[in-house]
Amino acid sequence: MFIRSERLFLRPCWPEDWPEILTAIADECVVRNLAKAPWPYTMEDAMAFARREQDDRYPHFLITLPGNDGARIVGCISLADRDGEVELGYWIGRSHWGQGYASEAARALLRLARVLGHNEIVASHFADNPASGRVLEKSGFVWTGERQRRFSAGRGEAAPALDYRRKLSGVSEQETTGMMRAA
Repeated sequence: MFIRSERLFLRPCWPEDWPEILTAIADECVVRNLAKAPWPYTMEDAMAFARREQDDRYPHFLITLPGNDGARIVGCISLADRDGEVELGYWIGRSHWGQGYASEAARALLRLARVLGHNEIVASHFADNPASGRVLEKSGFVWTGERQRRFSAGRGEAAPALDYRRKLSGVSEQETTGMMRAA
């Protein structure tokens, strides 16, 4: 599967992507905001991530910027099973922060999630990363009012996290079919 949004192209990882993935994510400021990525993030971690198999119900995509010189990787976005719920996760390389790429990619993936039959998506962010909360709110998520301690492999410990939810029944048919391209 591939997804095209206004500025981005979301595509699966390929094994040869590992060097660019490593360059984009191997930054402690990025990894400390993630639950599963370890710090330090190594070449082996990037290679394993690039080889990860795709799941039809819970896909993961590289977020890329198409251009004349090819598509540059700016981050990653995915759906995952978390305790029986569908969770949205994402990261953006620091050099691409503040440009709206995470929100745009999230909205694109939410359209696909609806097509896949998911009715509700959960997400969370560490309390000391309010920018991620703004991404979720721009993508239609609502804070549940719940805080929990969530483990971060990048931090090596649990940290306070805020929980969000998004019902997909509010996604319009135009959004569902408008910009998505599946192959």
